Amino acid sequence: MEQFEQLGGDVWVCVSDEHRFGTDAFLLSDFAAPRKKDKVCDFGTGCGIIPLYLYKKYSVAACCGIEIQEQGARQFQKGIERSGAGERVTALCADLKDAPGLLPKGSFDLITCNPPYKASGAGIESGADAARIARHEIFCTINDVCRSAAALLRFGGRLCICQRPERLADVVCAMRENGIEPKRLRFVAKNPAGRPWLFLVEGKKGSKPFLQVEPPLFLEEGGVYFGDK
Repeated sequence: MEQFEQLGGDVWVCVSDEHRFGTDAFLLSDFAAPRKKDKVCDFGTGCGIIPLYLYKKYSVAACCGIEIQEQGARQFQKGIERSGAGERVTALCADLKDAPGLLPKGSFDLITCNPPYKASGAGIESGADAARIARHEIFCTINDVCRSAAALLRFGGRLCICQRPERLADVVCAMRENGIEPKRLRFVAKNPAGRPWLFLVEGKKGSKPFLQVEPPLFLEEGGVYFGDK
């Protein structure tokens, strides 16, 4: 069953049991913090939460969201239409591995991706197809994400990813293998006593090696962010 959730103002996201969003989408969006002039692409966009949020909060020049599942892409399109965002936000139902042949190469300033957290065959897979695709590397791997991002980003363009801490080495290696240098890293935990449950990483295409590790971000149960002080 589909319903609309309001992001604020006149911006709406169409959600369902199969395609919805969580805190990590907002954390990734704010970590990426695009400029108004930026052209952005979101890989595996689902219901389009990240493109619509970037459109609302950061007023990006253009944002395309790629989603391989038809239902998710349809929900994203419904959100675009209800929000009146069609001039700057675009939904594309496609495999992100095919993106370099569908979109202009070297034309994006920023690519975001909230990828499947679990490698194929790791752990117990969810029964529902939509959940399996969202959580496990069934249709794409971290290397696929970085390879496509490298083709679409301009020189100096950024790739921002969120992932589970146990996948940190995989992400860093995939970025470097595809000419994207990890430049900024931040861990996210519930509180100072807890272990990180997520990390946010930014890589730049063609950049020189130098990784800045930012202060950890802590989340209170009420959804209030702190830890920057």
